[in-house]
Amino acid sequence: MKEHYAGRHYKKYVQIGLNILRYRKERGLTQMDLAEMTGYSRNQIQRVESAYVVPNIGILYDISEALGVPIEKLLEQR
Repeated sequence: MKEHYAGRHYKKYVQIGLNILRYRKERGLTQMDLAEMTGYSRNQIQRVESAYVVPNIGILYDISEALGVPIEKLLEQR
């Protein structure tokens, strides 16, 4: 994952993080639960949810699989 990025796509990364947070909470999962399900650290999950890092496609696929939602749902812009 790339370090904090406040460029032209920052708002999109914020929305991706919010989408992950929403689906995680809907399933009653903590960041630690999601971390254990994906093999990432709780800190990595927190950094993606807060848009502190730019998530790579691999972590997005892993999170979407763990949450049981299509990756497109994580990428939706509201």
